[in-house]
Amino acid sequence: MTKEIKEEKVEEKKEEKIKEIEKISEEKVAENKETPKEESKETKEKKKEKKKKEVEAIMHIYTSFNNTLAHVTDMSGRTISKVTGGMVTKHSRLKANPTIAMFIAKRISEEIKDLGIKSLYVRIRAKTGNPAPGPGAQAIIKSLSREGFRILNILDTTRVPRGGPKKKGGRRGRRV
Repeated sequence: MTKEIKEEKVEEKKEEKIKEIEKISEEKVAENKETPKEESKETKEKKKEKKKKEVEAIMHIYTSFNNTLAHVTDMSGRTISKVTGGMVTKHSRLKANPTIAMFIAKRISEEIKDLGIKSLYVRIRAKTGNPAPGPGAQAIIKSLSREGFRILNILDTTRVPRGGPKKKGGRRGRRV
C-alpha cells in the first residue's frame, strides 16, 4: 500500500512539472505572437548574415617596368585566379601601364566575388634589387578597394640582394 501511495505522489509531481513546462511554453508562444512578423524576418536575415563567413585570400602582385602579374591564392596557397598584363592587352608596351592594371583588377574581382571572397591580404613584389614596385601595383590596390574588397594588410615582399653575385656591367659600369 505504501508503494502505491509513493508511486501516485511521483506521478502527481511529474504531472505538475509537465503543466509548468506547458505554461512556460504557452507564455513564450504568446510573447512571439505579440511581436510583429517583420522583426522576426529581420532577425532571420541577421542570422543568415552572421552565418556567412568572410572568406579571406592572399593577392600576390608582381610589378616590373615591363609587366604586371596578379595572382590570388587561398590562405593555404592554392591558386584561385591569375591574370597578367598580356592577358588583358595585346600591346606589349602597355603591359605595365596603370590603366591595364585596373583592367587586371576588374577581371580578378569578377572571378573571386563568385567564390564569396570579401577580404584580401596584399603582397606586392618588385623586381629584385629595384627600389620601388612598378606602376601597376598602386592601381590594382585602388581599384580592388573601389570594387568593395576589404584590404587587411599590404606587405612588400621584394627580394633584397645581400652581397650576392657581381652585377653585370663590368668594373667601370655601362658606358653609353
